Amino acid sequence: MFDACASGQQLKCLTLVDEFTHECLAIDVAGSIRSTRVIEMLERLISIHGAPVYLRSDSGPEFVSQAILKWLTESRIETVLIDPGKPWQNGTNESFNGKFRGECLSLEWFRTRREAKIVIESWRQHYNGVHPHMSLNYLTPTEFKQQDRSTPIHQPRAISQE
Repeated sequence: MFDACASGQQLKCLTLVDEFTHECLAIDVAGSIRSTRVIEMLERLISIHGAPVYLRSDSGPEFVSQAILKWLTESRIETVLIDPGKPWQNGTNESFNGKFRGECLSLEWFRTRREAKIVIESWRQHYNGVHPHMSLNYLTPTEFKQQDRSTPIHQPRAISQE
């Protein structure tokens, strides 16, 4: 997702959402996001949450580069690329991005990228811990994840990114 600061700095936000729990695992805020940055973020998230079975994404250059495709193969993570012009194939992330745009990006006027990172992280934590989801029986992603931990194996089934 793209936005801009009052200073004119470009903001690109990479959103990563667990399709099962609807938890927003991370929002990376930068001026641009290349495949190496995506790989670093995924490695960090895997060290915390475990590896997903697959990664769903659009066909943006940062997601189809040789570097990320090689890394995904080596990490034994399947890929699911959505078809161009068919956002409903990535419904969990598209829904999240709509909420993110409407509840955060459209309401805030960031002076700097640093301020944007702080405000966006605060919004992400609110989304995970306070925002109930009808699809999760009106639990928050955090509550649903805690409830799911009672099952023998918990790890992200799929991560959607955009």
